Amino acid sequence: MRHHNSVLHGLLKQVPWAVFDKLVDEHAADAGVRTLSTKSQLVALLYAQLSGSVSLREIEAAMASHSARLYHLGAREVSRSTLADANRLRPHEVFTGLFRHMAAGLGRGFRRQAGEAVRLIDSTGVRLAGMASDWARFSKGVAGAKAHLIYDPDAEAPLYLEVAAAKVNDITAAQAMPVEPCATYVFDLGYYHYAWWAKLHAADCRIVTRLKKNTPLAVLKERCLPEGSSLLYDRIGRLPERLSSTRKNPFGQPVREIGVALDSGKTLRVVTNDLFAPAQQIADLYKRRWAIELFFRWVKQTLRITHFLGRSENAVRIQIACALIAYLLIRLANQTVRIVDSPLTFARLVRTNLMHRRRLDQLVGPQPPPVKNPNQLLLGLCPA
Repeated sequence: MRHHNSVLHGLLKQVPWAVFDKLVDEHAADAGVRTLSTKSQLVALLYAQLSGSVSLREIEAAMASHSARLYHLGAREVSRSTLADANRLRPHEVFTGLFRHMAAGLGRGFRRQAGEAVRLIDSTGVRLAGMASDWARFSKGVAGAKAHLIYDPDAEAPLYLEVAAAKVNDITAAQAMPVEPCATYVFDLGYYHYAWWAKLHAADCRIVTRLKKNTPLAVLKERCLPEGSSLLYDRIGRLPERLSSTRKNPFGQPVREIGVALDSGKTLRVVTNDLFAPAQQIADLYKRRWAIELFFRWVKQTLRITHFLGRSENAVRIQIACALIAYLLIRLANQTVRIVDSPLTFARLVRTNLMHRRRLDQLVGPQPPPVKNPNQLLLGLCPA
């Protein structure tokens, strides 16, 4: 019978190892390493994410129990102290660089014409309970970090990641993000910054966000809504000319405000720099922001970015990057084999069978019979 490698082996085939090796060389990640290579570190951390392991001791025991199958992965057993040191000292740029390369590759199948790409921007916080490091501390006895993401709702994949302390404002992280010309950027009030809006507008980007309750709009024109529309109003106006007596608003272009009625009876003030698209299209774009919230919930519930394996900023950055790499591996595999529609169901199947010798397209159905050793047949140790 044909030999099958483990499910983990099948998933890791999707990793662009040539790119990873180049990143390792570029950042000298394996310089002076004697036992645990950066590749073995990555395999151990991906195993932890996919299996649900929550501690270094658990990873050490699990990898030791599967040592015979690590050979085919090009990895080896790990000790918890060596893995902890690697997470603390190895350059996180190797792992974040690998994530960005894989994310870009996943999005290639969703390339659209200029002006059709939608990018959702948001952040999610993680509590670093028990962490002693000062880098993430924002109040007495409390520490946390934030993962700032650009998310493609069409590819259902994150495209950009930056990890910072929770005390860093969202707009500070957003100002360092790459800007894709002509794309549509959708974000919430955490990114309420007129100078940043002006930067996006100058790159021919469409902005969809919402106005604060106390932001006045000097209305220039009221637009008619289509008959039967559930929207409240559609108007064009200008934001306040001055932010203070000494500061002029850097975003002086006309904007468009669309009123959206919520089920609670409140009104949502959606604003955009697109003065021509149908009002319902703009309202629907803002609703798509919910996709990144669902992504954050999926990652937190399915992977391991709430239990951290190190105290340092570098260790936290590496683990979050590996969590997103694990997500991309699941997405790529699920798109390839298409045995189930739900990525969550597929992730559960992967976790259940992670070190079993099964093909990815055979995770649903009966377990294939074990490979028989001819020597065992001769000795009568297993049935013919």
